[in-house]
Amino acid sequence: MLPVLIFVVVAVPLLLIGFLAIRARSAEEVTETPKDAAAAAAEQAEIEDEFEQAEAYQAKWREEQHREHPDDRLY
Repeated sequence: MLPVLIFVVVAVPLLLIGFLAIRARSAEEVTETPKDAAAAAAEQAEIEDEFEQAEAYQAKWREEQHREHPDDRLY
């Protein structure tokens, strides 16, 4: 009986607090101002640019590795 009481007293309030925090955070994201939308678009463009650079680097790295280790077991 004691473990059930401990669960009710500790876990249930923690779950409720977590649920309310997630709900409040998602409500903040919905009310986005146009300035925030522009900043988010700029950030998205920066992420896409970094991703393209990473893909180019990965292709270059694979070419170098293929020259150094001609057998294809590494990748």
